[in-house]
Amino acid sequence: MFKLPLDKIVNTDDLERSARRCLPKMLYDWIAGGAGDELGLRENRDAFARFRFLPRYLRDVGACSISRRLLGRDYGGPLGIAPMGYAGLFRPQAELFFARTAKRHHVPYIMSGVSVASMEAAAEIAGENLWYQLYTTADDAINVDMIRRAEACGCGALVITVDIPVAARRERDIRNGIDIPPKLSARTVLDGLLHPAWTLRYLGTGGLPVMENWAPYLPKGASGLDVAKFSIEHGYALQTWDHLRRFRQLWPGTLVVKGIMHPDDARLAREKGVDAVIVSNHGGRQFDRAARSIDCLPAIRKAVGAEFPVMFDGGVRRGSDILALMCLGVDYVFAGRPFLYGAAGHGQGGVDRAMEIFNDELSGLMRQLGCLDIEDPNLETFMTNNLKRYPRGE
Repeated sequence: MFKLPLDKIVNTDDLERSARRCLPKMLYDWIAGGAGDELGLRENRDAFARFRFLPRYLRDVGACSISRRLLGRDYGGPLGIAPMGYAGLFRPQAELFFARTAKRHHVPYIMSGVSVASMEAAAEIAGENLWYQLYTTADDAINVDMIRRAEACGCGALVITVDIPVAARRERDIRNGIDIPPKLSARTVLDGLLHPAWTLRYLGTGGLPVMENWAPYLPKGASGLDVAKFSIEHGYALQTWDHLRRFRQLWPGTLVVKGIMHPDDARLAREKGVDAVIVSNHGGRQFDRAARSIDCLPAIRKAVGAEFPVMFDGGVRRGSDILALMCLGVDYVFAGRPFLYGAAGHGQGGVDRAMEIFNDELSGLMRQLGCLDIEDPNLETFMTNNLKRYPRGE
């Protein structure tokens, strides 16, 4: 089946369908899949279905503003691009596509700690719109040097992801033979032949791409496989509050912790000098019975107070999801898979289209509701239910 042309892409599900048609099954499953029975994966999306909005009519809705102020900076919208590992495997230069879209729309892009492109290359495009996600390694010298590099290239924030203490058990990946190196079978080889555009790009760029943020720590000329093995061997390092305190000392700029779900962890992060947290269950990819991220918001907001920035990641597919989160008191929102689907299926145009869809849906819904500004202090009055469960702060 052929992918949808870009001018026929109406919503983010269309982007997913296009990516599914372009990618071998093992790679599509790598993006789309979750841990265990994928209950957490499904619930992240389904959680938004229960929210409803209450419009106010007879207002001039000729224009509305989706600009958002966060951590002392003004952004063009309330949605940034979440970190997605190995994006350049699905489409060469995918991370640079994300950086370019972030720059064009003036929003943050959190580059994954296991990206293919380097933070230096992405920063040349995105400037301070690039945030870098540090995956803590067992080698402290590497941690220190990556923080130094992120500062040197002008990253707008350092993001410490804390929700990967061990490797996840994702059953789709196990069945598909996802490993380093991949376990190829006759079925996977045939699948590659049935997706010639991706296969030709893969072979044309030399096979398994080199993760350029990790390559400097290996001998010159190390292969993509060598670098991938090295990153795995040094990853899944023990992280403690002492490590976080040290990173705070090393990093002079904005420090964000991603993967917080417990209110006590949110409170401790603030006490350790963190500037913001991202509430996330890693998109349902780490373990299957994690609480839904959206259900963690009330207690976390209460723990950190009204003024401390609380951001969100997980299951966002519609502009209405963004607005619901804003009404619930979230300060900023991130989405990942829709942008990676866009890159896999359509390259730079697909990433841009994903952001356009989110912004068009959001601004259209706001006009429908008579909501003129995403910064409206009474934003929660546009949503009808569950408001008492999601206090903005005390």
